[in-house]
Formats: sequence, structure tokens, C-alpha cells
Amino acid sequence: MRREIGQIFKGEPVTEGAGVKLHRAFGYFEASLFDPFLMLDDFRSHNPEDYLKGFTWHPHRGIETITYIHSGDVEHSDSLGNKGIISSGSVQWMTAGSGIIHQEMPKGDKNGSMLGFQLWANLPASHKMIEPSYREINKDEIPEIVREDGTKIKIIAGTVDGIKGPAQNIAIDPEYLDCTVPTGLEFVHQTNNEYTAFIYIIDGQGIVNGSKVKNRSLVLFDKGDELAVTADKENLRFLLISGKPLNEPIFWRGPIVMSSMEELDQAFQEYKDGTFIKHN
Repeated sequence: MRREIGQIFKGEPVTEGAGVKLHRAFGYFEASLFDPFLMLDDFRSHNPEDYLKGFTWHPHRGIETITYIHSGDVEHSDSLGNKGIISSGSVQWMTAGSGIIHQEMPKGDKNGSMLGFQLWANLPASHKMIEPSYREINKDEIPEIVREDGTKIKIIAGTVDGIKGPAQNIAIDPEYLDCTVPTGLEFVHQTNNEYTAFIYIIDGQGIVNGSKVKNRSLVLFDKGDELAVTADKENLRFLLISGKPLNEPIFWRGPIVMSSMEELDQAFQEYKDGTFIKHN
């Protein structure tokens, strides 16, 4: 059964961190529709003033943040002593677990462009307090397949044509694909009927079940065994994301998402008291 369109979202401009201007494709108010995903931010900009102030030190608990960089560099460091650079074409899959305090400082590329996306995924209640960890996925580790019709698919998580992405053994069993479909061609992708699935257009124009979509359009699908997208009068590029719903309560305040109000209050009290970090 082919998935029908559940809803098309246009998103909205927001300012986060120390003054980073970005486009929020969906977030707090729509999160119940996207279970197990919480938020998708698009921080593409060719103006350094939009991003250089960065995301200064802040805590996370109970979630995973997935940062995918198309162009530019992001410097990051955290309370556990980790630090490094997420560079063009790379992904950082951070599991905040029981708690981490970190900062992310976009630097852009030599032309002043910073093109990237950050997805938040919820952790199940059983994983909220696990040890924090990082999956640093370099550009060369992300397989790209090119089909006979010219369709290109970068596989960050999930399996396409028998090829697995490097992000594996994750609680929500996610797919994260970067797809480019040539003009006029239809892209059909098999999905788990029970999983949440959506696409986010990042270049070109396309048609989904008769509806036209373009840059920064997000299509959330209803349930089904496959989804289809057709490139219109130019090549179409989009992120395809799916995952297993948790069907658990969401108590969310700022950068922390827990399973009860008591857990949420405790997290902020511990942050205030200096006892937030649970692992060395």
C-alpha cells in the first residue's frame, strides 16, 4: 500500500543559541505527529552573520541529536572532554543519554556558506539515562549508490539495495537517506508500514501524490508499505527519514526531553546544582 500524504509543513524562521538564524521544519508543537522524532532544523545560510554566534554551552538529556553537514565546518566540544570538527559531508550522531553539556560553533566554509541540518530523535524511557556517546561519521564512511536511472542515494542509516548505512544499532531503527532524483523520474522506496516516515525537500521541485513540493517543504506520510516522489522540471533532492514510534509520554523543556514531569524537573534541578553529569 502506497503512503498518502498526511500533512505538508512549510516550517518557520527561528533564532536559537546565541543568535543563530535558522528554519525549523517542525518542532515542539508538531512532535506528537513525528514520533520518535522531535525536531528538524535547517541552518543553511550564505551569510556568516546568521550562524557565527553559534550554540554556546547548553545541556541535553534524554535525546539524540543528528547533525548532517552539507558544506562548512562546525566546531564542537563537551563536558566529557570531547572536541572536534564536523566537516562537509559528515554526520555527528550524538546520544545525550543521562546528560551532556556541549557547544556547537558553526564556522562555515571559505565562501562564508554554512549548509546543514540537525534532527532530534527521542530516546525510549529505558534509554534515557544511558551513558552519553558520539558516532562520528566521516564523509567517506557514508555509502552512495547510483542507480541505472541516475538516482543517487547517500545512506546514513538504513539499508538500500542491500547496502547498509554506518549508523546502526539505534533504538528507533532509523532510516536517514539523502536522495537526488533526476528530472521527470519517480523514486519509490519501501517502508515499514508501522514506522513514521517523512521527506524534507532541500533542492529542486517535485510532486508527491499530485501535490507540488519545493525547497523547505516537508511531507509527512500516512502509514503504508512504500512512498513515492517524482522530480518535476529539475533534479529533486530531499532527506528521507523514518523510524519506529515509541508511543511514550513526552515531557519537553528546552534541550531536555524526559518521560515524566518529575524526571524533567529533576534534570533541571541537577543542572542548577552541578550534579547533571552522571558519567566520567
